[in-house]
Amino acid sequence: MGMMSRMSTIVKSKMNRVLDKSEDPRETLDYSYEKQLEMLRNVKRGVVEMVTAKRRLEMQASKVQDNLAKLDSQARKALEAGREDLARLALERKQMAVMELQGLDQQIADMELEQEKLTNAEQRLQAKVQAFRTKKEVIKAQYNAAQAQVRIGSALSGVSEEMGDISLAIERAETKTENMRARAGAIDELAAAGVLDDPVGGSNDDISRELDKISASTNVEVELAALKASTAKKSLPGGRS
Repeated sequence: MGMMSRMSTIVKSKMNRVLDKSEDPRETLDYSYEKQLEMLRNVKRGVVEMVTAKRRLEMQASKVQDNLAKLDSQARKALEAGREDLARLALERKQMAVMELQGLDQQIADMELEQEKLTNAEQRLQAKVQAFRTKKEVIKAQYNAAQAQVRIGSALSGVSEEMGDISLAIERAETKTENMRARAGAIDELAAAGVLDDPVGGSNDDISRELDKISASTNVEVELAALKASTAKKSLPGGRS
């Protein structure tokens, strides 16, 4: 039994949480207000029915009252005509009408009391319904405001998370930029130092230098040969000294 009771409590708790998530308090308040309006309409209908029934009784009592006067007149006329028997019959009917009228008057009095009670109940219920309507609208306005605050808070939370991601992206971009700038500076420094000269171009420069050396040596030999020839010509007879 203890286990079943705990299980029942757990199930009810979960059901309450589910209902709490799916329930819109504004709809609940509007539904309660409609039920109260329905009760108020029923009370008003009861008052109308009570007044209608009382009016019927009053109309019936008025007819009985008219009949009393008629029976009284008939009794007098019968007695004047020497018809005591008819006068007695009219008076007997008059007594019955008097008893009926008394009963109707009592019913009318009772209905007036009930009508007064229903009218007071209607007025009290009307005041309660009006007060509930005012409170309902206040609560709905507060709920709407709170709901708007929750949406704004959620939006701001999302913006904060997104800004955090953006900050990380900016930080990574700045880090990469600094690395690239450092690398570019290093390349400029190495280039200025000649470390990054083209090795192929360097080989060509070496070859050019060797060729230049060979050309210069050839020129020296040519000039030396010319100098020798000139010297030999001067030493011949008839040559210029």
